Amino acid sequence: MINGLSASPWPASSDEDIPSGGGATSVAVVRELSRLDELSDAWDLLAARSGSPLHQYAWIRACAASFLTDRELHFFVAGTAPRITAIAPLIGRRRRGCSLQLIAADELYEPMDFLCAVPDALDLLAEALARSGHALLLKRIPSDSPVIAALRRSFRGRGVVICRPVPGCPWIPLDSGWMEPEQRLNPGRRSDFRRARRIAERMGPVRSEVLSPAPARLEPLLEEAFRVEASSWKGRDGTALADDPARGLFYRRYATAACKKGILRVCFLRIGGRAAAMQLAVECAGRFWLLKIGYDQEFQRCSPGILLIRETVRYAAARGLRGYEFLGIVEPWTEAWTDEVRPCVSVRAYPARWAGVAALAVDLADYARRRLGRAGRAKR
Repeated sequence: MINGLSASPWPASSDEDIPSGGGATSVAVVRELSRLDELSDAWDLLAARSGSPLHQYAWIRACAASFLTDRELHFFVAGTAPRITAIAPLIGRRRRGCSLQLIAADELYEPMDFLCAVPDALDLLAEALARSGHALLLKRIPSDSPVIAALRRSFRGRGVVICRPVPGCPWIPLDSGWMEPEQRLNPGRRSDFRRARRIAERMGPVRSEVLSPAPARLEPLLEEAFRVEASSWKGRDGTALADDPARGLFYRRYATAACKKGILRVCFLRIGGRAAAMQLAVECAGRFWLLKIGYDQEFQRCSPGILLIRETVRYAAARGLRGYEFLGIVEPWTEAWTDEVRPCVSVRAYPARWAGVAALAVDLADYARRRLGRAGRAKR
């Protein structure tokens, strides 16, 4: 039991209940997409504690609708709506004994986490996961997540938990000084920025837009943003959203939901009236969250993506926002703006059962192959 609440009485054909150590039913496993909407309000009450839009129901719902072709939901839920106290948004292959991982970890590789209102509820989820017999892979979670300690407690004597560092997320802690972003750059970067701006101005009048569109005006803006992204190297490599049906559909779905909530920002840098760079972002919990970027290769000489970053950083600082969250991983272009990183780790938990041993063997073999591959490339 959690605060006197028992598990949701959903039918066993679609969901299942996991008994706690004392035998009381207290955690439900949601397996059907149709059941998720019943949790939306309670979900966002939990998500508000983290402040990340990636934990909100709109993001999770778009992921679930877009990325489940050969997998199914295994959402572990503690409590009953509207008083849900913890959620683990996991997915797994459609077979018995599959490993579970956080939703959209493969497709988006953004940092995710369990949602939790109280520590006891998180311990309850971890206990249910340990009893489920599934191996667990959390590819990228915050390094200070309380999930790590909860899993170690629950798997103690029942299996093994492995925690390793993975790339973190760059971000800028904003203050009013960032209203002139180039002044925060080193002299060499400032010179590069001024040169890029001069080149852009020779190409035509330069204008930036940070739009919060009404739902009725969203579709043509998304089409333009997708078209700009596809005009870069991503289009040549076939990795643009326009060439990736699942991810393209996800971003359309999420943008639509975020637009209705009033948090979506569609940003453009225009040179001579043409869109040279784009961003999809959201403004949430006092922060600017950068979801997608792209630029038109025709304007490459003036680094339009960097010029647009300058404009949206300035916008965020002028709005009094506390942070500019790049998401993704640290890359050379983000290092020009900040050396602040939110550290992340991967967590793997293997139960002392056949499924856990098999999953551990597969992961160790894959790890060895990757190490050998890196060693071979280093010798060439």
